[in-house]
Amino acid sequence: MSHVAVLFGGISTEREVSLSTGRQVIAALREARHEVTPVEVTGDLAALIATLQRAKPDAVFNALHGRFGEDGCVQGVLDWLGIPYTHSGVRASSVAMDKSAAKAVFAAHGLPLAEHRVVTPEELAAEDPLDRPYVVKPVNEGSSVGVEILKDGDNRRAEIARGWRFGRQIMAEEYIAGRELTVAVMGDRPLAVTEIGTGHVFYDYDAKYADGGSRHTIPAAIPDAVAQAAMDAALRAHQALGCRGVSRSDFRYDDATGRLALLEVNTQPGMTPTSLVPEQAAYRGISFPELCTWLVQEARHGP
Repeated sequence: MSHVAVLFGGISTEREVSLSTGRQVIAALREARHEVTPVEVTGDLAALIATLQRAKPDAVFNALHGRFGEDGCVQGVLDWLGIPYTHSGVRASSVAMDKSAAKAVFAAHGLPLAEHRVVTPEELAAEDPLDRPYVVKPVNEGSSVGVEILKDGDNRRAEIARGWRFGRQIMAEEYIAGRELTVAVMGDRPLAVTEIGTGHVFYDYDAKYADGGSRHTIPAAIPDAVAQAAMDAALRAHQALGCRGVSRSDFRYDDATGRLALLEVNTQPGMTPTSLVPEQAAYRGISFPELCTWLVQEARHGP
């Protein structure tokens, strides 16, 4: 048994998701007989530091999502305090959260990617950055926050550009028709390939977190060679970024052409009742309390 402080909540657009993850993790760690100190994170950084210094946990379970929680910021604070923590360190977290930087790493390692470029809101307002259909998304957000798909005949481009509220950079990415796949990596082991089916236009925020928002098929009903390629790519992406603990890689697979493309790597995947990583772990015979305990056992600080 160890003393674990669980950080959850936070100040990002994904606060509600983090609250759900935190509740699940707290219950699982207590079931596994750990001493748990829940720490709901707000905008008061001094209060967070004081709470951790007072609690003196053996490790922190980072259940934060989005900016300041999975982009290296809180990881830097924990490094400074000398407290081991779950999931990736500062460098991997910050690079993975920056979609442009992450794609540069993936390209350097020969991983399969969709065509993409970074533009400003003004450039998007002026013209299409890529041939349609294409996707626009924030460079530094998660959980599909701010994602839009622009297809032929869609006249919302200037409106989206004018209303953009996610910073000065927009990631424009080729839209790949087909199926949504995801692979969790636990340490140095890809767990499985899940196909995500949804009645939504894409796997958006509601599809991810609302009850009944998506259907998960595990293992995905795809050719064995494609499944192996996805698991290999997920492990290579995890290693290329320098991730530790658990990560989750998202892909598009066009079964009409056989094309597989890596979209992004999530270094703080959700642990909610509808989340994919606990589901893949369970498929491999790993219970949720066992998964959370393993993450705590792997906790450390540093890059």
